[in-house]
Amino acid sequence: MTENRRAVWSWAFIDWANSAFAIVVMTAFFPIFFKDYWSAVPGMTPERSTWYLGLANTGSSLVIALLAPLLGSIADQGNGKKRFLLGFTLLGCAATAALPLAAKGDYALAACLYAAAALGFSGNNMFSDALLTDVAAPEHYHRISALGYALGYVGSGALFAVCSFMVAKPAAFGLADAVAAVNLSFLLTAGWWFVFTLPCLLWVRETPAVPAAGGGSVLGRGFRQLAATFREIRRERTLLLFLAAYILYIDGVNTVIKMAADFGKALGLDTAGLLTALIVTQFVAFPAAIAFGRIGEKFGAKRGLMLGIAVYAGVCVFATQLETTRGFFVMAVVIGLVQGGVQSLSRSYFARLIPPEKGGEYFGFYNMVGKFASVIGPTLMGATALLTGTRASILALLLLFGGGMWLLSRVRENGPAV
Repeated sequence: MTENRRAVWSWAFIDWANSAFAIVVMTAFFPIFFKDYWSAVPGMTPERSTWYLGLANTGSSLVIALLAPLLGSIADQGNGKKRFLLGFTLLGCAATAALPLAAKGDYALAACLYAAAALGFSGNNMFSDALLTDVAAPEHYHRISALGYALGYVGSGALFAVCSFMVAKPAAFGLADAVAAVNLSFLLTAGWWFVFTLPCLLWVRETPAVPAAGGGSVLGRGFRQLAATFREIRRERTLLLFLAAYILYIDGVNTVIKMAADFGKALGLDTAGLLTALIVTQFVAFPAAIAFGRIGEKFGAKRGLMLGIAVYAGVCVFATQLETTRGFFVMAVVIGLVQGGVQSLSRSYFARLIPPEKGGEYFGFYNMVGKFASVIGPTLMGATALLTGTRASILALLLLFGGGMWLLSRVRENGPAV
C-alpha cells in the first residue's frame, strides 16, 4: 500500500481537532468549573462532586461501549465510517457548545451535557481510529499513529494556551469575568473540533468493504459480520490477551486524563498553576509521541507500552505525596512524556493484529474495551475518595496498571501469546 500524503495528513488532523476537547474540556476546564461553579450548592463536598464527575464519565463510556462493535460492523458493511465520524462529531460539538447554557449550581444539566459531548468524542475517536488502516501501510502504522497524537498535542496545546490566558486575563479580551472566558472556551473548542475534522471527511477514502455472506440490508449484514468477528476474536489468543491488558492499563490512563485536574483541586492546589502545568504537558507530549512511534518501529510496541505503563504506576505513588502546585507540575510533565506514546502504540499495535478491510468492526471491539475500561476507573477512584479520602484514591489505579502490565507481558510481538 502506498500512502497518499494528503490523506495521511487529513486523517492526522482529526487528532488535532478532537484533542482540543480532550484537554480544554475533559481534562481542564470542565472538572475545575464543575467543582468551583456548577457544584456550588449547599451541602456539596469535593468528594461528592468527584463522584458525580465520575458518573458522567461512566455514563458516556457505557453507551459507546455497548454500541461500538455493532456500529463499527454496520459502518464497514455500508462503507460508512466517515458518516458515523461526522455524526458523532456533530453530537460532541453541539453538546460542548451548549455547556454555557448551564447556570451556576446546575450541576445536573452540566453533567448531562458533558456526558453527551464525551459520547460524541468517544464515537469520533472510534471511527477516526478505524480509518488508520485506510490511510497507512501496516509497516507505517506506529509512525503515522504517532503523527496524529503529536499533532493533537500541538494543536490542542495552542488552543488551550489561548483559552487559559483568556481565563486568567478576561478583561484583555473584552470579557466580563473568568466565567465568561470559560464559556467562550467551550464555544471555541466546539468550532475548532468541527473545522479540523473536515479535511478527513473530504480527502480520506475508505477501503471498500467485503460484504458479509448472505446479502440483505446493511443492518442485517452488520449483525452477521459482528457475530463472525466475535467468533474470530475468541479464537485469537494473542488478540484476546492484548485486549485484556488494554482494558486494564488504558482504564488507568483515561482516568488520569479525566480526573487529574479534579484531583489537584480536591487537594486545594492553585487553579492557575494547574492550568499552566497542563499547557506545558501538551508541548512536552509532542516530541514524546513522535519518539514513541520510533520506539515502536525499532524496538517493538510492547516494550514501549511497558515503559509507559510503568511510568504511570510510579506517578500514582508520587501523587500520594503531592503537596504543592510545583509537585503537580512535575507530575504533569512526566505524564506528558508517556501519555501520547501509550495511546498511540496501543492504536497502531492493535491495527497490526487485525484485517485492514475490517477496521471499523475490529476497532469497534477495541473501543468497546476501552470504554468499558473507562467505566471502571473513574468509578473506582470516586468510590475510593468517598471511603478513604481524595489523596489515597489514586492508588486504586495501581491495580489497573499492574494487571495490564502482567497481561501484556504474556503477549508476544510476533507469534502466539504464551
